[in-house]
Amino acid sequence: MRFQLRAYTVILWTAPVAIVLTMLLSVLYGAKQIDIGTIRDSLFRFDEGNVNHQIIMHSRIPRVMGALLVGAFLAVSGALMQGMTRNYLASPSIMGVSDGSAFAITLCMVFLPNSSSMDMILYSFAGSALCIVLVFGLASLLPGGLSPVRMAILGTIIGTFLSSVSAALSTYFQVSQNISFWYNARLHQLDPALIKLAIPFAVVGIIMALLLSKSISVLALGEDVAVSLGQKTAIIKLAATLCVVILTGISVAIAGKIGFVGLIVPHVARFLTGLDYRWIIPCSAVLGGVFLALCDVLSRFLNYPFEMPIGVVTAMLGVPFFLYLIRTRGGEKRA
Repeated sequence: MRFQLRAYTVILWTAPVAIVLTMLLSVLYGAKQIDIGTIRDSLFRFDEGNVNHQIIMHSRIPRVMGALLVGAFLAVSGALMQGMTRNYLASPSIMGVSDGSAFAITLCMVFLPNSSSMDMILYSFAGSALCIVLVFGLASLLPGGLSPVRMAILGTIIGTFLSSVSAALSTYFQVSQNISFWYNARLHQLDPALIKLAIPFAVVGIIMALLLSKSISVLALGEDVAVSLGQKTAIIKLAATLCVVILTGISVAIAGKIGFVGLIVPHVARFLTGLDYRWIIPCSAVLGGVFLALCDVLSRFLNYPFEMPIGVVTAMLGVPFFLYLIRTRGGEKRA
């Protein structure tokens, strides 16, 4: 317990330093190397005629801010899903929630090409909700469908199906180039205006997650235990699902489909802090943001001077972790 409490305290107290250092690395390194002096000048004496200043202010800073936010949102979504369902394989990418958002965005771009950024966010929410209903609805109808491995398989099947339909639609209607961003996320193409538009929704989602954290800790002990303690489990699950829809929908709308962040990070946070979601959720947010931003930095050097899609980097780390979880924990349900 002392180690867990100490780890929780260290993570949250060092979070500002970790975030600043991560931002510095992200701004410094890329196809074009930039020194610290240039970064300082761009922040305090911005010169529109200076190409390096333009790169820093209009590309690299929005990029790292987007990576930190999206990583935090996906990690918190994964933590909520794992706690709510007691399924250690639950995450937005494994359960197909991200695919649902991307599918809805595809429909929006094909049939409503003049939609605003706000419309895109709302459609992304609807896609997330649709996929959650499909996965959990079908799982509840199948014998043993609610087991972790079977739900992961079901989520993967539904996600793959939606991705295939999206690919077919985008090819038929000749919008493949526009859609490719959401399926091969490239953080250097983030739209700063969209990030600003999404922040109010994100604030609501994060506050909801923090308010639900104590109830999720109880729910993670089991349905029977939660009911015996007087918890209204249906309301808690509905609120947590809404929170996942908001955070995942925003993440996909901003940066496209990025896998495995919501799977890996909550497990790391749980290992460091214990089983209390009042600690897991904020630590997941910090670790998730830093993790995705560092993956973004790594993506710039794996195929230098070209950039690797961020989803490839997270998959290189996430697939072995996913297989490790299946091998070591089998089909058991755990928080």
